[in-house]
Amino acid sequence: MTDRKAELAANLAQVEERIVSACAAAGREREEVTLIVVTKTYPASDVRTLHQLGVRHVAENRDQDAAPKAVTCADLSLTWHFVGQLQTNKVRSVTSYADVVQSVDRAKLVTALSAAAVRGERELGCLIQVALDAESGERGERGGVAPDGVEELAVAVDEAPGLRLDGLMTVAPLAGEYAGRQRAAFDRLMEISSRLRAGHPAANMVSAGMSGDLEDAVAAGATHVRVGTAVLGVRPRLG
Repeated sequence: MTDRKAELAANLAQVEERIVSACAAAGREREEVTLIVVTKTYPASDVRTLHQLGVRHVAENRDQDAAPKAVTCADLSLTWHFVGQLQTNKVRSVTSYADVVQSVDRAKLVTALSAAAVRGERELGCLIQVALDAESGERGERGGVAPDGVEELAVAVDEAPGLRLDGLMTVAPLAGEYAGRQRAAFDRLMEISSRLRAGHPAANMVSAGMSGDLEDAVAAGATHVRVGTAVLGVRPRLG
């Protein structure tokens, strides 16, 4: 085993322990939570190693990093999640490899994703990104639609050809009433999810929690956690 593989294996084992403990504390089954490893800034070789270690869900937040990596790893059985803010001029590229876009936050993006998915003869899973720091009608600092805009966007995704409404995503906000209150933020997301599922029962995916707050996300009821640093280490600076 190479040094890097041993390092990733050890880190994965620690993250797995944390998820198992969090599930036990919350009275949940371990199978209820899916680990997504965020591989941004790390090479395709790490993705291959992670696959060897059992990882099946990976995430990227920049198309320029993700697209070549996805091509290099096209032979692997992986589900690719796009989690970054997405400009419409990158949509065609992203839909060529992403299985799920977790950052859907405006009608214009829904239209662009639908057109690209239809053109590529693909069905694309979509999560609506909820900005818990956004006022009505605004977008959040890190992208996302305000809570009162979720249902309208959900209907748009649901009706768009080539798209599948899978659920919701959030990033714990750095400002506003939920700043520093990750558990409260994730509880609020679960409330919004419950309302969404009343009209869209299949939209039961809730993506929340990262390396520093995955326990809070599991406790609140998240179905997917997005972990980068705790698995791959501190990322090199970009630029």
